[in-house]
Amino acid sequence: MTSQPSKRDANTTIDVLFEISDAVNRTLDLNELFGVIHKSLGRILNVDNFFIAIHNREKDSITFEYWVNEKDELPGEITNFSNTASLTGEVITAEKPLIFYRDDILNFAKFKDRKPIGSPSEVWLGAPLWSRDRVIGVIAVQSYTSKDMYHPSDLDLLNSVSQHIALAIERKQSDRALRNQRAILEQILELSPVGITLLENRVFKWVNTEMVRLFGYTGKEDFRDRSVAMIYPSEEEFERVNKTVYASLASGGRATYDADLIRRDGTIFHANVKLSSADSSNPMAWVIATINDISTRKSDEAEKIQREKLQGVLEMAGAVCHELNQPLQAILGSFELIMMEENTDALPSRDLDTIRSQITRIGAITKRLSRITKYKTVDYPGNTKIVDIWGSSVSHE
Repeated sequence: MTSQPSKRDANTTIDVLFEISDAVNRTLDLNELFGVIHKSLGRILNVDNFFIAIHNREKDSITFEYWVNEKDELPGEITNFSNTASLTGEVITAEKPLIFYRDDILNFAKFKDRKPIGSPSEVWLGAPLWSRDRVIGVIAVQSYTSKDMYHPSDLDLLNSVSQHIALAIERKQSDRALRNQRAILEQILELSPVGITLLENRVFKWVNTEMVRLFGYTGKEDFRDRSVAMIYPSEEEFERVNKTVYASLASGGRATYDADLIRRDGTIFHANVKLSSADSSNPMAWVIATINDISTRKSDEAEKIQREKLQGVLEMAGAVCHELNQPLQAILGSFELIMMEENTDALPSRDLDTIRSQITRIGAITKRLSRITKYKTVDYPGNTKIVDIWGSSVSHE
Protein backbone atom coordinates (compact mmCIF):
# COMPACT_ATOMS: atom_id res chain seq x y z
CA MET A 1 0.00 0.00 0.00
CA THR A 2 1.23 3.48 -0.83
CA SER A 3 2.35 5.88 1.87
CA GLN A 4 2.34 9.07 -0.19
CA PRO A 5 -0.03 10.24 -2.92
CA SER A 6 1.14 10.07 -6.49
CA LYS A 7 -0.33 10.96 -9.82
CA ARG A 8 -3.04 8.39 -10.40
CA ASP A 9 -3.07 6.50 -13.69
CA ALA A 10 -6.52 6.77 -15.31
CA ASN A 11 -6.38 3.25 -16.76
CA THR A 12 -5.48 1.77 -13.39
CA THR A 13 -8.35 3.65 -11.78
CA ILE A 14 -10.77 2.26 -14.36
CA ASP A 15 -9.39 -1.24 -13.79
CA VAL A 16 -9.87 -0.90 -10.04
CA LEU A 17 -13.46 0.28 -10.41
CA PHE A 18 -14.23 -2.63 -12.77
CA GLU A 19 -12.54 -4.99 -10.33
CA ILE A 20 -14.70 -3.71 -7.49
CA SER A 21 -17.84 -3.86 -9.64
CA ASP A 22 -17.07 -7.47 -10.58
CA ALA A 23 -16.50 -8.37 -6.92
CA VAL A 24 -19.87 -6.88 -5.99
CA ASN A 25 -21.60 -9.13 -8.55
CA ARG A 26 -19.83 -12.39 -7.74
CA THR A 27 -19.10 -12.18 -4.00
CA LEU A 28 -21.93 -13.18 -1.69
CA ASP A 29 -20.23 -12.64 1.67
CA LEU A 30 -20.00 -8.96 2.67
CA ASN A 31 -16.86 -9.37 4.78
CA GLU A 32 -15.11 -11.03 1.87
CA LEU A 33 -16.33 -8.29 -0.47
CA PHE A 34 -15.13 -5.51 1.83
CA GLY A 35 -11.73 -7.15 1.97
CA VAL A 36 -11.56 -7.27 -1.84
CA ILE A 37 -12.59 -3.59 -2.07
CA HIS A 38 -9.98 -2.64 0.51
CA LYS A 39 -7.24 -4.46 -1.38
CA SER A 40 -8.30 -3.16 -4.81
CA LEU A 41 -8.64 0.42 -3.64
CA GLY A 42 -5.14 0.17 -2.15
CA ARG A 43 -3.74 0.05 -5.70
CA ILE A 44 -4.64 3.72 -6.28
CA LEU A 45 -5.26 5.17 -2.79
CA ASN A 46 -3.69 4.94 0.63
CA VAL A 47 -6.00 2.71 2.70
CA ASP A 48 -3.85 2.14 5.78
CA ASN A 49 -6.78 3.58 7.74
CA PHE A 50 -10.06 2.56 6.19
CA PHE A 51 -13.54 1.77 7.44
CA ILE A 52 -17.08 1.08 6.32
CA ALA A 53 -19.77 2.16 8.79
CA ILE A 54 -23.51 1.38 8.75
CA HIS A 55 -26.00 3.82 10.24
CA ASN A 56 -29.24 2.67 11.86
CA ARG A 57 -31.48 5.72 11.78
CA GLU A 58 -34.25 4.09 13.83
CA LYS A 59 -31.85 3.14 16.66
CA ASP A 60 -29.72 6.30 16.24
CA SER A 61 -26.62 4.13 16.23
CA ILE A 62 -23.68 3.24 14.03
CA THR A 63 -21.66 0.06 13.65
CA PHE A 64 -18.37 -0.53 11.84
CA GLU A 65 -18.72 -3.44 9.40
CA TYR A 66 -15.09 -3.20 8.20
CA TRP A 67 -12.25 -1.58 10.15
CA VAL A 68 -8.54 -1.11 9.49
CA ASN A 69 -6.77 1.46 11.69
CA GLU A 70 -3.20 2.10 12.77
CA LYS A 71 -4.08 3.68 16.12
CA ASP A 72 -7.57 2.84 17.29
CA GLU A 73 -9.22 -0.46 18.12
CA LEU A 74 -12.48 -1.44 16.47
CA PRO A 75 -15.27 0.46 18.28
CA GLY A 76 -18.41 -1.31 19.34
CA GLU A 77 -21.83 -0.07 18.41
CA ILE A 78 -22.08 3.66 19.08
CA THR A 79 -25.54 4.60 20.35
CA ASN A 80 -27.10 8.06 20.72
CA PHE A 81 -25.02 8.76 17.63
CA SER A 82 -26.64 12.08 16.72
CA ASN A 83 -25.19 13.62 19.90
CA THR A 84 -21.57 12.64 19.18
CA ALA A 85 -18.77 14.71 17.65
CA SER A 86 -18.49 12.43 14.64
CA LEU A 87 -17.16 13.21 11.17
CA THR A 88 -19.09 10.17 9.96
CA GLY A 89 -22.24 11.81 11.29
CA GLU A 90 -21.42 15.00 9.39
CA VAL A 91 -21.22 13.07 6.11
CA ILE A 92 -24.54 11.37 6.86
CA THR A 93 -26.16 14.73 7.66
CA ALA A 94 -24.66 16.51 4.65
CA GLU A 95 -25.49 13.56 2.38
CA LYS A 96 -22.37 14.22 0.29
CA PRO A 97 -18.62 13.44 0.34
CA LEU A 98 -16.59 15.60 2.74
CA ILE A 99 -12.91 16.17 3.52
CA PHE A 100 -11.59 17.36 6.90
CA TYR A 101 -8.09 18.40 7.99
CA ARG A 102 -6.68 18.26 11.51
CA ASP A 103 -7.64 21.81 12.47
CA ASP A 104 -11.14 21.26 11.12
CA ILE A 105 -11.45 18.09 13.17
CA LEU A 106 -10.31 19.73 16.43
CA ASN A 107 -12.49 22.81 15.87
CA PHE A 108 -15.43 20.61 15.02
CA ALA A 109 -15.13 18.70 18.31
CA LYS A 110 -14.72 21.98 20.24
CA PHE A 111 -17.79 23.43 18.50
CA LYS A 112 -19.79 20.33 19.43
CA ASP A 113 -18.38 20.63 22.96
CA ARG A 114 -17.66 16.93 22.93
CA LYS A 115 -14.60 14.76 22.79
CA PRO A 116 -13.97 13.54 19.23
CA ILE A 117 -14.48 9.87 18.51
CA GLY A 118 -11.12 8.24 17.77
CA SER A 119 -7.65 9.75 17.41
CA PRO A 120 -7.51 13.02 15.43
CA SER A 121 -6.00 12.50 11.98
CA GLU A 122 -4.14 14.89 9.66
CA VAL A 123 -6.70 14.40 6.91
CA TRP A 124 -10.02 12.51 6.76
CA LEU A 125 -12.24 11.72 3.74
CA GLY A 126 -15.72 10.22 3.83
CA ALA A 127 -18.42 9.44 1.27
CA PRO A 128 -22.05 8.48 1.97
CA LEU A 129 -23.49 5.05 1.19
CA TRP A 130 -26.84 5.55 -0.52
CA SER A 131 -29.60 2.95 -0.50
CA ARG A 132 -32.64 3.99 -2.48
CA ASP A 133 -33.47 7.46 -1.07
CA ARG A 134 -31.49 7.50 2.16
CA VAL A 135 -27.93 7.40 3.47
CA ILE A 136 -27.27 4.14 5.26
CA GLY A 137 -23.62 4.58 6.11
CA VAL A 138 -20.20 5.96 5.21
CA ILE A 139 -16.95 4.78 3.64
CA ALA A 140 -13.90 6.67 4.91
CA VAL A 141 -10.10 6.83 4.70
CA GLN A 142 -7.73 8.89 6.81
CA SER A 143 -4.06 9.56 7.42
CA TYR A 144 -2.36 10.22 10.75
CA THR A 145 0.95 11.23 9.12
CA SER A 146 0.36 13.69 6.29
CA LYS A 147 -2.36 16.17 5.41
CA ASP A 148 -1.24 15.85 1.81
CA MET A 149 -1.97 12.13 1.66
CA TYR A 150 -5.28 12.88 -0.07
CA HIS A 151 -6.66 15.64 -2.20
CA PRO A 152 -10.23 16.94 -2.58
CA SER A 153 -10.32 15.27 -6.02
CA ASP A 154 -10.09 11.90 -4.23
CA LEU A 155 -13.64 12.46 -2.99
CA ASP A 156 -14.97 11.59 -6.46
CA LEU A 157 -13.12 8.29 -6.43
CA LEU A 158 -14.32 7.47 -2.92
CA ASN A 159 -17.85 8.39 -3.91
CA SER A 160 -17.73 6.03 -6.90
CA VAL A 161 -16.55 3.19 -4.68
CA SER A 162 -19.25 4.01 -2.12
CA GLN A 163 -21.93 3.40 -4.75
CA HIS A 164 -20.66 -0.14 -5.32
CA ILE A 165 -20.54 -0.80 -1.58
CA ALA A 166 -24.05 0.55 -1.05
CA LEU A 167 -25.33 -1.70 -3.85
CA ALA A 168 -23.73 -4.74 -2.24
CA ILE A 169 -25.17 -3.87 1.19
CA GLU A 170 -28.60 -3.29 -0.33
CA ARG A 171 -28.48 -6.69 -2.03
CA LYS A 172 -27.33 -8.34 1.17
CA GLN A 173 -30.14 -6.74 3.15
CA SER A 174 -32.66 -7.78 0.49
CA ASP A 175 -31.30 -11.35 0.56
CA ARG A 176 -31.52 -11.40 4.35
CA ALA A 177 -35.09 -10.07 4.26
CA LEU A 178 -36.00 -12.66 1.63
CA ARG A 179 -34.49 -15.47 3.70
CA ASN A 180 -36.41 -14.25 6.74
CA GLN A 181 -39.64 -14.17 4.74
CA ARG A 182 -38.95 -17.67 3.43
CA ALA A 183 -38.26 -18.90 6.96
CA ILE A 184 -41.53 -17.40 8.21
CA LEU A 185 -43.44 -18.84 5.24
CA GLU A 186 -41.92 -22.27 5.74
CA GLN A 187 -42.81 -22.15 9.42
CA ILE A 188 -46.40 -21.33 8.49
CA LEU A 189 -46.47 -24.19 6.00
CA GLU A 190 -44.96 -26.54 8.56
CA LEU A 191 -47.76 -25.72 11.00
CA SER A 192 -50.46 -26.36 8.40
CA PRO A 193 -52.87 -29.21 9.26
CA VAL A 194 -52.91 -30.32 5.60
CA GLY A 195 -50.15 -31.77 3.46
CA ILE A 196 -48.41 -29.18 1.27
CA THR A 197 -45.87 -29.88 -1.46
CA LEU A 198 -43.99 -28.15 -4.27
CA LEU A 199 -43.81 -30.17 -7.48
CA GLU A 200 -41.59 -29.75 -10.52
CA ASN A 201 -42.79 -31.68 -13.55
CA ARG A 202 -44.71 -34.12 -11.32
CA VAL A 203 -41.67 -34.67 -9.07
CA PHE A 204 -41.58 -33.81 -5.36
CA LYS A 205 -39.18 -30.94 -4.59
CA TRP A 206 -40.40 -29.96 -1.12
CA VAL A 207 -42.97 -31.28 1.35
CA ASN A 208 -44.09 -30.13 4.77
CA THR A 209 -44.10 -32.28 7.88
CA GLU A 210 -47.80 -33.07 7.55
CA MET A 211 -47.13 -34.71 4.17
CA VAL A 212 -44.64 -37.04 5.85
CA ARG A 213 -47.12 -37.92 8.59
CA LEU A 214 -50.09 -38.20 6.22
CA PHE A 215 -48.39 -40.80 4.04
CA GLY A 216 -46.61 -42.61 6.87
CA TYR A 217 -43.00 -41.93 5.85
CA THR A 218 -40.08 -41.25 8.17
CA GLY A 219 -38.73 -38.01 6.71
CA LYS A 220 -38.92 -35.42 3.94
CA GLU A 221 -36.04 -37.08 2.12
CA ASP A 222 -38.39 -39.99 1.34
CA PHE A 223 -40.22 -37.67 -1.07
CA ARG A 224 -37.41 -35.54 -2.50
CA ASP A 225 -36.93 -35.98 -6.27
CA ARG A 226 -39.43 -38.86 -6.46
CA SER A 227 -42.38 -39.05 -8.84
CA VAL A 228 -45.86 -38.13 -7.59
CA ALA A 229 -46.88 -41.59 -8.82
CA MET A 230 -45.64 -42.94 -5.47
CA ILE A 231 -48.82 -41.73 -3.72
CA TYR A 232 -51.26 -43.31 -6.20
CA PRO A 233 -52.51 -46.90 -5.92
CA SER A 234 -51.58 -47.64 -9.54
CA GLU A 235 -49.76 -46.13 -12.51
CA GLU A 236 -53.03 -46.18 -14.47
CA GLU A 237 -54.79 -44.11 -11.81
CA PHE A 238 -51.86 -41.70 -11.72
CA GLU A 239 -51.99 -41.13 -15.48
CA ARG A 240 -55.78 -40.85 -15.51
CA VAL A 241 -55.77 -38.15 -12.83
CA ASN A 242 -52.94 -36.24 -14.49
CA LYS A 243 -54.78 -35.98 -17.80
CA THR A 244 -57.70 -34.35 -16.03
CA VAL A 245 -55.46 -32.15 -13.89
CA TYR A 246 -53.39 -30.96 -16.85
CA ALA A 247 -56.47 -29.67 -18.67
CA SER A 248 -57.68 -27.77 -15.59
CA LEU A 249 -54.28 -26.21 -14.86
CA ALA A 250 -53.77 -25.21 -18.48
CA SER A 251 -57.14 -23.48 -18.69
CA GLY A 252 -57.40 -21.84 -15.29
CA GLY A 253 -54.21 -22.45 -13.33
CA ARG A 254 -56.08 -24.40 -10.65
CA ALA A 255 -57.45 -27.89 -10.18
CA THR A 256 -59.40 -29.62 -7.41
CA TYR A 257 -60.31 -33.29 -7.23
CA ASP A 258 -60.94 -36.17 -4.84
CA ALA A 259 -58.86 -39.32 -5.20
CA ASP A 260 -57.85 -42.50 -3.46
CA LEU A 261 -54.19 -42.25 -2.42
CA ILE A 262 -51.87 -44.83 -0.92
CA ARG A 263 -49.73 -44.66 2.19
CA ARG A 264 -46.33 -46.22 2.62
CA ASP A 265 -47.85 -49.25 4.37
CA GLY A 266 -50.21 -49.85 1.44
CA THR A 267 -53.40 -48.59 3.08
CA ILE A 268 -55.69 -46.50 0.90
CA PHE A 269 -57.34 -43.28 2.05
CA HIS A 270 -59.63 -40.81 0.34
CA ALA A 271 -58.16 -37.33 -0.13
CA ASN A 272 -59.04 -33.93 -1.51
CA VAL A 273 -56.24 -32.50 -3.67
CA LYS A 274 -55.92 -28.86 -4.70
CA LEU A 275 -53.32 -27.71 -7.23
CA SER A 276 -52.13 -24.28 -8.32
CA SER A 277 -49.84 -23.44 -11.26
CA ALA A 278 -48.56 -20.05 -12.40
CA ASP A 279 -47.58 -21.05 -15.95
CA SER A 280 -50.47 -21.96 -18.24
CA SER A 281 -48.08 -22.70 -21.13
CA ASN A 282 -46.32 -25.36 -19.05
CA PRO A 283 -48.70 -26.03 -16.15
CA MET A 284 -46.73 -28.93 -14.70
CA ALA A 285 -43.44 -27.01 -14.52
CA TRP A 286 -44.02 -25.75 -10.97
CA VAL A 287 -47.13 -26.71 -9.01
CA ILE A 288 -48.13 -26.15 -5.40
CA ALA A 289 -50.40 -28.89 -4.08
CA THR A 290 -52.35 -29.33 -0.86
CA ILE A 291 -53.60 -32.76 0.20
CA ASN A 292 -56.27 -33.23 2.85
CA ASP A 293 -57.37 -36.61 4.23
CA ILE A 294 -61.17 -36.66 3.88
CA SER A 295 -61.70 -40.29 4.83
CA THR A 296 -63.43 -39.23 8.04
CA ARG A 297 -65.50 -36.73 6.15
CA LYS A 298 -66.56 -39.40 3.67
CA SER A 299 -67.37 -41.73 6.52
CA ASP A 300 -69.36 -38.99 8.23
CA GLU A 301 -71.18 -38.24 4.99
CA ALA A 302 -72.01 -41.92 4.49
CA GLU A 303 -73.20 -42.15 8.10
CA LYS A 304 -75.31 -39.02 7.63
CA ILE A 305 -76.88 -40.47 4.48
CA GLN A 306 -77.55 -43.71 6.34
CA ARG A 307 -79.20 -41.79 9.19
CA GLU A 308 -81.31 -39.85 6.73
CA LYS A 309 -82.37 -43.07 5.01
CA LEU A 310 -83.19 -44.66 8.36
CA GLN A 311 -85.19 -41.60 9.33
CA GLY A 312 -87.08 -41.88 6.05
CA VAL A 313 -87.76 -45.56 6.66
CA LEU A 314 -88.93 -44.88 10.22
CA GLU A 315 -91.19 -42.07 9.11
CA MET A 316 -92.62 -44.20 6.33
CA ALA A 317 -93.06 -47.14 8.69
CA GLY A 318 -94.86 -44.89 11.16
CA ALA A 319 -97.15 -43.60 8.44
CA VAL A 320 -97.87 -47.14 7.20
CA CYS A 321 -98.61 -48.33 10.72
CA HIS A 322 -100.93 -45.40 11.33
CA GLU A 323 -102.77 -45.83 8.04
CA LEU A 324 -103.05 -49.62 8.30
CA ASN A 325 -104.07 -49.80 11.93
CA GLN A 326 -107.34 -47.95 11.39
CA PRO A 327 -108.75 -50.25 8.64
CA LEU A 328 -107.21 -53.24 10.45
CA GLN A 329 -109.14 -52.40 13.61
CA ALA A 330 -112.30 -52.05 11.55
CA ILE A 331 -111.73 -55.42 9.89
CA LEU A 332 -110.93 -57.01 13.22
CA GLY A 333 -114.10 -55.54 14.75
CA SER A 334 -116.24 -56.75 11.87
CA PHE A 335 -114.70 -60.23 12.09
CA GLU A 336 -115.46 -60.47 15.77
CA LEU A 337 -119.08 -59.46 15.08
CA ILE A 338 -119.34 -62.14 12.44
CA MET A 339 -117.99 -64.72 14.84
CA MET A 340 -120.68 -63.73 17.32
CA GLU A 341 -123.45 -64.47 14.81
CA GLU A 342 -125.41 -67.73 15.36
CA ASN A 343 -125.17 -68.82 11.75
CA THR A 344 -121.39 -68.85 11.49
CA ASP A 345 -121.66 -72.54 10.78
CA ALA A 346 -122.68 -71.57 7.28
CA LEU A 347 -119.14 -70.15 6.71
CA PRO A 348 -116.32 -72.57 5.98
CA SER A 349 -114.04 -72.82 9.00
CA ARG A 350 -111.03 -72.75 6.71
CA ASP A 351 -111.97 -69.29 5.43
CA LEU A 352 -112.47 -68.04 8.94
CA ASP A 353 -109.05 -69.32 9.95
CA THR A 354 -107.49 -67.63 6.92
CA ILE A 355 -109.11 -64.31 7.76
CA ARG A 356 -108.00 -64.59 11.40
CA SER A 357 -104.40 -65.51 10.48
CA GLN A 358 -104.07 -62.69 7.94
CA ILE A 359 -105.44 -60.16 10.40
CA THR A 360 -102.90 -61.41 12.94
CA ARG A 361 -100.14 -61.24 10.33
CA ILE A 362 -100.95 -57.67 9.40
CA GLY A 363 -100.93 -56.77 13.07
CA ALA A 364 -97.50 -58.38 13.51
CA ILE A 365 -96.17 -56.48 10.47
CA THR A 366 -97.35 -53.08 11.72
CA LYS A 367 -96.02 -53.83 15.18
CA ARG A 368 -92.60 -54.74 13.78
CA LEU A 369 -92.58 -51.69 11.54
CA SER A 370 -93.20 -49.44 14.52
CA ARG A 371 -90.16 -50.90 16.36
CA ILE A 372 -87.49 -50.79 13.60
CA THR A 373 -84.21 -49.13 14.72
CA LYS A 374 -81.94 -50.27 11.89
CA TYR A 375 -82.78 -51.71 8.55
CA LYS A 376 -81.37 -53.68 5.68
CA THR A 377 -82.62 -54.28 2.18
CA VAL A 378 -83.20 -57.31 0.01
CA ASP A 379 -83.36 -57.69 -3.75
CA TYR A 380 -86.81 -57.55 -5.30
CA PRO A 381 -87.90 -58.48 -8.83
CA GLY A 382 -87.39 -55.66 -11.30
CA ASN A 383 -83.83 -54.76 -10.20
CA THR A 384 -85.10 -52.95 -7.13
CA LYS A 385 -84.55 -53.29 -3.42
CA ILE A 386 -87.06 -53.28 -0.60
CA VAL A 387 -86.73 -53.03 3.17
CA ASP A 388 -86.27 -56.43 4.78
CA ILE A 389 -88.79 -56.01 7.61
CA TRP A 390 -88.03 -59.35 9.21
CA GLY A 391 -84.27 -59.00 8.83
CA SER A 392 -84.04 -55.46 10.23
CA SER A 393 -83.16 -54.69 13.85
CA VAL A 394 -86.03 -53.83 16.17
CA SER A 395 -86.34 -52.58 19.72
CA HIS A 396 -87.61 -55.03 22.33
CA GLU A 397 -89.75 -52.70 24.33
